[in-house]
Amino acid sequence: MIQKSTLDFLKTLAKNNNRDWFEAHKDQYLDAKANVEDFIQKVEDGLNQTDVIEMHKLYRIYRDVRFSKDKTPYKTYMSGFYRREGATRRGGYFFSIQPGGESRVGGGFYGPNKDDLKRLRKEFEMDGDSLKKILNASPFLDTYGELRGEGVKTAPQGFSKDHPHIDLIRKKQFYAMKSFTDKEVLSKDFVDQVIDTYQAIRPFFDYMSDVLTTNLNGERIV
Repeated sequence: MIQKSTLDFLKTLAKNNNRDWFEAHKDQYLDAKANVEDFIQKVEDGLNQTDVIEMHKLYRIYRDVRFSKDKTPYKTYMSGFYRREGATRRGGYFFSIQPGGESRVGGGFYGPNKDDLKRLRKEFEMDGDSLKKILNASPFLDTYGELRGEGVKTAPQGFSKDHPHIDLIRKKQFYAMKSFTDKEVLSKDFVDQVIDTYQAIRPFFDYMSDVLTTNLNGERIV
């Protein structure tokens, strides 16, 4: 489980986001990091009961400030992801632990390549109802509420802006997130809550995986 000391460290870091303070409290950071790494492994063990996880990663707490106006050196959250194994398992799981009710769990497709994006848009052009049925059904709707992601302002080249599923066609990203309060993050069953949250996105992942591993005729290409 996530320890209160981990959230306390992140809260205090947000108020003292400088290298001198961080170095003086490096032991607290290492304890918090170890706590989150233990949490990550427990979630992966649970995910592997219904999925196959190839690897997980905890992102570095150090910010890349080279091209940012914000020069504070550290992130005030701990985040990472899980990669699913194999070419036929598409989509990735994401998490972020951040005090103040800003912790988030979810996943999706944040940067589809050009070919995958075109394949998805063509699928939505032919049949957007199949995906919308998944998005409007429990458990996705009850857990996430909506599908998120940036998109073009009108319509991609070659697609009609008046298409009934233009809301899907115009997207460049496809992901969902659920927020958690600090009380929920610190609860003894938070690992189980995270696993349940990930499982709620699986019908969406299964649909997207099927589309991205077949051609427009439904023939397997992977």
